[in-house]
Amino acid sequence: MLPLRFFRASRRIVPAARSLSSDVPSLDLSVDSEGIATLTMQRLPVNSLNLEVLQEFDKALDEVEKIKAKGLIITSASSTVFSAGLDIREMYKPETERMATFASTLQNLWLKLYGSPYPTAAAITGHAPAGGCLIAMSCEYRAMVNGNFRIGLNETALGIVASSFFIDTMRSVISRRETELALTTGRMFFVDEALKVGLIDETTTDKADAIEKCKNFIKRFDKIPPLARGLTKQRKRIYEMEHLQNNSAAERNESIHFITQPEVQHSVGTYLEKLKQKAAK
Repeated sequence: MLPLRFFRASRRIVPAARSLSSDVPSLDLSVDSEGIATLTMQRLPVNSLNLEVLQEFDKALDEVEKIKAKGLIITSASSTVFSAGLDIREMYKPETERMATFASTLQNLWLKLYGSPYPTAAAITGHAPAGGCLIAMSCEYRAMVNGNFRIGLNETALGIVASSFFIDTMRSVISRRETELALTTGRMFFVDEALKVGLIDETTTDKADAIEKCKNFIKRFDKIPPLARGLTKQRKRIYEMEHLQNNSAAERNESIHFITQPEVQHSVGTYLEKLKQKAAK
């Protein structure tokens, strides 16, 4: 069974517009006059998610529930990148204890976001590979800015295996067949391709348009009793959540064992070197 906190629906309030994160450099959390919270990733240039950012993200989700927000929009301060995903440097020659904390923090964050009782939406402003795609898929609605951007789980292309809850999340959004093909080939979908397979719900002209569409999605539940809505969402998502909860320790250990294999470390090191050379140009 899921912990009781997953089944506590948000009581709707309308706080004044304010910033909630003046002391959080990598994220900005604000809530507007209608009670809709916006979490902006601002660890530029690519919003990579290291341990500290994941911990901040986790605390931000606690704050969203604490203030009884009507809903949550996740977006980026970048006009070209939503999030590049997990910080690859966390996976290169990792210290075992930190890697375990990194993995458990990511799991807990996903459980909170995927199982949140309030409506969630992603305003995707640019590229969203790997962990960036996971964050977007964990939301109930995705609006992506048109452009030469791509989204997907590309772990296999980097010599990494996606965790089971990454796979379960994609399978809950697009078809099983599309999920298998996408995962095994490390496919990154262009915006129109993502719309066609259902990986995103709408395309937008710019960030402001994406934010507006996300707000409209959240507002469609204004006349729906929040307790019934939240429980229905969580019951629909319970399989994926219980699967991770029942296997969290095994998944962490498996991930650490895999990522520390010499051939995987070689692949990660090669990728980091390419990034370093690209940045130096």
